[in-house]
Amino acid sequence: MFGQRKISKFMPVAVWLAVFAFVCILFAHDKNPEEKLSIGERFHYETAQTWKGALGDMFRSKPKLPPQYKTYRDSKKIELPKPQFRGIALEEAIEKRRSVRNYSDKPITMDQLSQLLFAAQGVTGHMYGKALRTAPSAGALYPFEVYVVVNNVENLPRAIYHYSVLDHTLELLKKGDFRSKITDAGLKQEMLGDAAVTFVLSAIFDRVRHKYGERGYRYTYIEAGHISQNLYLQSVSLGLGSVCAGAFLDEKVNKLIDVDGRKEAVIYLHAVGSL
Repeated sequence: MFGQRKISKFMPVAVWLAVFAFVCILFAHDKNPEEKLSIGERFHYETAQTWKGALGDMFRSKPKLPPQYKTYRDSKKIELPKPQFRGIALEEAIEKRRSVRNYSDKPITMDQLSQLLFAAQGVTGHMYGKALRTAPSAGALYPFEVYVVVNNVENLPRAIYHYSVLDHTLELLKKGDFRSKITDAGLKQEMLGDAAVTFVLSAIFDRVRHKYGERGYRYTYIEAGHISQNLYLQSVSLGLGSVCAGAFLDEKVNKLIDVDGRKEAVIYLHAVGSL
C-alpha cells in the first residue's frame, strides 16, 4: 500500500517529464524546408537558432570537450619578447586601417611579431580559473589555434610555428622556406608569400560544439573575424601592412599545418609585412 502511494505521488511528475521530452524532440527535428536548399543555405538553415532547437538541444548529445590548449611537447620552444608596445590611439588605427597586399623586403622584428600574436590571442586576465584572451569568444571557449608561417622576421629562421598561448612562446613545427607552398595553397595570392609572416587561424570545433551544438560552427566563424580585426589594428599601430584572406585551398593549407580538416580546420589566413 505504501509503495503504491509513493509511485502515484511521483506519477504526475514523470508524465510531465515524458511529455516535455517528447515535445522537445519533436520540435528539434522540425526542419523540413519545402524548397531545395544549396549547401550554404542549408548550413545557415540547419544552424539557425529557434526556441524549438534550443529545447531540443537539451536532449541532443554533444561531443566531448577537447583540451583547451594544444601543445607540441617535443618541439623546440622560442621565447618571445614581452608584449608592451604602446602605439597610436584606437580611433586613429581604425581610420587608417586598410587591406595592404604589397610589402617591402624589410623584416619585421621579434618585438613586432610578439605584439601581433598577443593581439591575436594573448592572455589578458583570468576569471573563475580560466585564462581570458584579447579577442572575444562565445562562452570563453576559445576554439582557435594560431600558426605562423615565418618568411622574414629578424633573428627567427623561416619555418612554421605554433603559438603557445599560455606561456606566450612559439613552438617550432617545420623548418624551411614555405613561401611558395602558402602562396600555392592560397590560390596564388602573392602577398601570402611576400609577407613577413602569414598567420594561419585554425579552429578546433568541438571546443564550442561541446556547449552550443551545431550553432557553435557559426560562433567559430564569427570569432575568426574578431581575431583578424585585432591583427589589422595592431598592424596599423605598429606601422605595418596587413590583409586577411578567406580564399584558399582548404586541404592544402590543412595539410601544411598537419590538421585533419574536420576536427580541426583552417578558417582564415592573415598576412602582415613591412611597408
